Amino acid sequence: MHITICVSQQKPEPWQQGFQTAFPDATVSVWQPGAPAADYAVVWAPPQQFFDEQPALKAAFNTGAGVDALLKLRIAPGTRIVRLDDAGMSVQMAEFACHAVIRHFRELDGYEADVREGRWSYRKPRARADYPVGVMGLGVLGERVARALTVFDFPVHGWSRSPKAIDGVTCHSGEAQLDAFLSSCRVLINLLPLTPETENILNRRTLGLLKPGGYLVNLARGAHVVDEDLLALLDSGHLAGATLDVFRTEPLPAAHGFWNHLKITVTPHTSARTLREESIDQIARKIAALGRGESVVGEVDRQRGY
Repeated sequence: MHITICVSQQKPEPWQQGFQTAFPDATVSVWQPGAPAADYAVVWAPPQQFFDEQPALKAAFNTGAGVDALLKLRIAPGTRIVRLDDAGMSVQMAEFACHAVIRHFRELDGYEADVREGRWSYRKPRARADYPVGVMGLGVLGERVARALTVFDFPVHGWSRSPKAIDGVTCHSGEAQLDAFLSSCRVLINLLPLTPETENILNRRTLGLLKPGGYLVNLARGAHVVDEDLLALLDSGHLAGATLDVFRTEPLPAAHGFWNHLKITVTPHTSARTLREESIDQIARKIAALGRGESVVGEVDRQRGY
């Protein structure tokens, strides 16, 4: 068995060492142009040349949950594409999402601004019933976020393409229920996969359906949001603010209007990072399962885009 590693923007050697330990009898190499054919690949942001030179791969394992960039490449029909289904990311995402929601709900950003100005201030406590939270996308990450929010007694709604049932969460599904879902929320957390159907889904019309004083937390992909529409809704006062961790162009360009907007909190795509040891363990188990002819969780449906 030959495993090849192609992880742009990451050091490949620790990945190589980890898989060599997991499969001591296998050949594990870092891909270089012209390299021999491999059976399995572990990739992040590979170039098109990689797949052009590796048409016989049995499977390519993406070291992240989102595969939208990978699906833009030409990949042989016989190559399975498998994403990480957790590997330590869901708890990080839940931490980040709950922090963003609570920071807004408790007006901690306002207190922080007052303290910087040397002011000792008071704000009337808000009622949780007035701040229903919606989670768009109820996969592994979205479900973990939705469940975490119920612990803090927020009314929690969820929306997904197909029906889901989660204890403590009012679940909506399909295009027919999208508007009702959005209208029921004051805080919206986006964890959708990016597909042609979901690109630009957060726009003037859809975000305008949120309850007045709405708040957006985008943790999925920047292309879900129409930037100009979000800024217009913030400036009009319909939206009270946003926490944005992902952007159409990353790093976020220095001249972009998000940087200095008083109602926007920007973070550098850090809501959930890939944990290497957990990822290697998960991928190794999946490679072993495929070798035994078994199915694995996280295989991507190319038609759906996730």
